Amino acid sequence: MQAEKKPQQQQNLLEIKGLKKYFPVGGGSFFKKDNTYVKAVDDVSFYVKQGETLGIVGESGCGKSTMGRAILQLQTPTEGEVLFEGQDISKFKPKQLRELRKDIQIIFQDPFGSLNQRMTVGAMLSEIVRVHRIVPRSEELTYVQKLLKDVGLNPEHYWRYPHEFSGGQRQRVSIARALAVQPKLIICDEAVSALDVSVQAQVLNLLQKLKRKYNLTYIFISHDLSVVKHISDRVGVMYLGKLVELSDKHGIYKEPQHPYTQALFSAIPDVSVQEKKERMMLKGDVPSPLNVPSGCRFHTRCPLATEQCKQEIPEFRETKDGHKVACHLV
Repeated sequence: MQAEKKPQQQQNLLEIKGLKKYFPVGGGSFFKKDNTYVKAVDDVSFYVKQGETLGIVGESGCGKSTMGRAILQLQTPTEGEVLFEGQDISKFKPKQLRELRKDIQIIFQDPFGSLNQRMTVGAMLSEIVRVHRIVPRSEELTYVQKLLKDVGLNPEHYWRYPHEFSGGQRQRVSIARALAVQPKLIICDEAVSALDVSVQAQVLNLLQKLKRKYNLTYIFISHDLSVVKHISDRVGVMYLGKLVELSDKHGIYKEPQHPYTQALFSAIPDVSVQEKKERMMLKGDVPSPLNVPSGCRFHTRCPLATEQCKQEIPEFRETKDGHKVACHLV
């Protein structure tokens, strides 16, 4: 395994500017109109500092996972810039993208589906190490077994197949696979949502341990607000393809400013008997990204919506130091 990296002064490792990902629908067929798109991610901008964890939360279908895949260039962005260490990787050619894979990795939600069932864990990890020339061929076995130990597995697990592991162990293998190429940024796409609660805690603690040990940077995508609060330094809230609020976790959890964020956080169970918080109920369903509402996309469900909200798109602006929100009422 690589030597431990010393923490460096935080700089912007990743910058997203005006990122859009639209999916065409119908392709001009008889039943569909031309120029109809599902706006999965629509004009999203943020940055991620080196060594930090940015949590992204929101309801299912809000575009969190699509955004993660667009950042990694697994899905080509429709528009916008993805700057990694100052370079716009959305314009990279295939050879440059292959080199980029060493620096940006992803951990998927389903470890069973993302692992090759016909290969042993050792063969999978060794192939990755060999392709990217991480260590000499003679050191592969030692390197991979050390990698397994780093994620809480035993060296003898090298010779086992994915079906011989539990769900938590398979996710540890997925973490080892992401770690094998010594990345700088790891996108965790619902990385613990398929695991039992007790196993979730173990995997979250492992991710934090590895972050400190190797000075990793995470984008942690999840719908679980308590998990995001536990692991994140800053939190961004998405609704229908857009970021509606972004701040450090203390600011956003203690003083959420956007009505949607307030509604989300009011749903978190609170066992405190000292103060009973009022639940903010939202009416209706999330609109379709195929036909997004005019103005603020949340106005159809917002209890505080005004005429301005129905007509004008709110600017995503800074209201406090580092706290950004897209709402006319703030």
